[in-house]
This record gives sequence, C-alpha cells and structure tokens, in this order.
Amino acid sequence: MSYALLITIHLFAAIMFIGVVFFEVIFLESIRKKLPTNMMALVQEGITTKARKIMPFVLAFLFLTGLAMAHHHFPHFSGMMDASFGQLLSLKMVIAFSVLGHFFTAMYLARNKKMTCSRFKFIHLSVFCHQIIIVFLAKNMFYISW
Repeated sequence: MSYALLITIHLFAAIMFIGVVFFEVIFLESIRKKLPTNMMALVQEGITTKARKIMPFVLAFLFLTGLAMAHHHFPHFSGMMDASFGQLLSLKMVIAFSVLGHFFTAMYLARNKKMTCSRFKFIHLSVFCHQIIIVFLAKNMFYISW
C-alpha cells in the first residue's frame, strides 16, 4: 500500500477519533451541568452505544496504518532509537498504545455496567491529554532534533 494512502487513512481515522474525544471532553462536559442527571445519562448512553459500534474500526485503521507508516520509516524497527525522529516516534507509539489501553478499559467498564460518570470523565480527559501530546509529536517529530 502506498505511503500516501496510508497517511490519508491514518489522518481520517485520527480526525474521527480525536473529534469524538474532543466533543465529549469540551462540549459534553459543559452541558453536563445544564441537564438533569437522568437526561445526561441517556445522552451519555447514546454516545457510548454509537461509539462502541464504530470506534473499534476507527482504532483498527488508526493503529494498522500507523504501524505500517512506522515500518516504512524503519523496515525492521531496528535503529529507531538512533535518531531523534525515531525516539519521538517511539514516544508517540507508547502514548498511542496507552490510549488503546484506555479504550479497552472503557469498553470493559461499559460492557460490564461499571462505567460511572467519574470514570467516564477521567478516561476521556486522560485520552484527550494523550491526544494533545500525540498531535504535537506528529506535527513536530520531523522538525525536532537533538
């Protein structure tokens, strides 16, 4: 698969994933205070139900294309740590896998009816912070060197 196609799919998947988390953290939290608790629970359940259907596919595309692009730069992943680009890419990948861990945790909690409002907020805020770092690294790892 061409690198241009990989990066295009990767960017669209990232936009979808980051967009959902951005909406939940920035917009959803601001309306939480204005809606009755039972109505907010219904809104949160509706979003979670839809997210459970599409986000696994979005994350699969995001991770598979990301790994394929990393493989393009480092065919055997050897020598990644020799240059600042490889170090920053490795850091970005570690943070991305942390996001994946958050996602699996959220899916487990939701599936087992253990997702509380405070857990929902914490996981989404944590993923949001991770995403800010990932976007910073993605946009700057080609330019930062030491």
